Formats: sequence, structure tokens, C-alpha cells
Amino acid sequence: MLSHDQNFKNLFIDYPLQALRFFAPSEARHIDLAHYCLHLAEMFKTDRIVPVVVFLRRGRYATELQLGSEHRTYLNFAYIACDLSRLPYQKYLHEDNIAACVNLPNMDYTGVSRLEVYAHATRQLRRLEPNQRKLAKYLDFIDIYGALTEAERREYAQHYPEEATYMSAFAERFRQEGIQEGLQEGRQAGITEVLSGLLQTRFGTSALSDDIRRRLARADIATLQCWSQRVLTANSLREVLR
Repeated sequence: MLSHDQNFKNLFIDYPLQALRFFAPSEARHIDLAHYCLHLAEMFKTDRIVPVVVFLRRGRYATELQLGSEHRTYLNFAYIACDLSRLPYQKYLHEDNIAACVNLPNMDYTGVSRLEVYAHATRQLRRLEPNQRKLAKYLDFIDIYGALTEAERREYAQHYPEEATYMSAFAERFRQEGIQEGLQEGRQAGITEVLSGLLQTRFGTSALSDDIRRRLARADIATLQCWSQRVLTANSLREVLR
């Protein structure tokens, strides 16, 4: 299971602008998504950073860190603290924001049953996220922080049969797709390994440069099979990979 830290890092990476609008709305008004990424600033070559620290439990948290000597401050680091447990569930109930939707179970939902919160979060995510991989990833996120007991899961299936049936069918379909994808990747890796051996035998170990290895790694199965046939008759590596 991923740590809380990694779960929320993933949320910022997958939905940077929505996460910022939810966790730090005052900063989100000035953000250009094309030039912004909280987690990977170097990748986007930007020096605009908005540090956000997400807290799951209520408490008193410092929002600034100063390091230095008695003569000078060398580091002054401030961040926006978002205490999810203090956010009112009702306020975000109908937000078209995935970062808010998947965090409904982490909010203050006093007076509302945990099953209702869980059901609404999964229903909203299904409506907002068309990408099946992300949908699976964040249904799991909701499941982790919803933290239903076995008894609650049985009660959930009774009171929300449509959602429970969907979740079960979706999980099974995604599991089967994962198995097929794993088999495909295993087959591809096997062909790549065999072809690499053939190329080294035919043209020498030095023929497999880093660039060639990257081409082999990126190639699909049909291309690898084609190259495997050519290696038997080709006079050069370039002729094999043309």
C-alpha cells in the first residue's frame, strides 16, 4: 500500500490545477497550468512553486521554517497548511473538482454517515474521470481513506447496490485487463531479450549501444518479430533495424 505522502503526491501530479484550487484556492487564481507543476518543477522549467502540506488530523501546525545563525537567516521557508479534517463536507459535496471529490472521506462530515460519504465520493469520481486507469487509481484512494469495516461494506452493498455492483465489476474487469497486459509485457520482454542476444551474436557485443537498447525497449511486438527475422539474413545492424 502506498504511504499517505505518496498518495497525495500522486494527486498533485495527476490533477495539479484541481489540487491547487482545492488545497490552496488563493494561489490558484494566478496559475497557468502549462507552466506549473508542484511536484516536478524542474521538468517544467519553472521557478514558480506553491508548497502545500496536507494534514489528515486536526492539530496546530507551524507554517514557516527559518534556519540560520544569530547573525543571519539563510533559509526562510513557508507553506500553505491544509487541514482536511476541518473542511466542511457539505461545502464540497457538489464540486466538479476531483481533488476535492476523492478527499470527501477526509473532511468533517459530522451528522452524515460514512457510507453516504463513501458512496457520494465514488459516484462523483465516476462522473468526473473518464480515464479508466485514473478512475481505478482514485477509487482505491477513496477506499483507503473511506476505511470501511467489513460490516460497513456489507451494509454498503445493501443500501447502495448499484454502486457496490459497479465497484465489484470494475475491479474484476481492471484485474483481468491487468493480467492480459502483464502477459503481453512479459512476451514483449522475452522477444526483446532473445533479439538482443541474436544481435550481439551476429554483430558483436559493442553493436548494442544505449541508443539501440532504447529502440528495442520502445518497439512493439510486431516490430521486434520483424527485426528477429531480418537478423538471420541482414549484413548490418542498420539493415536489421531499418
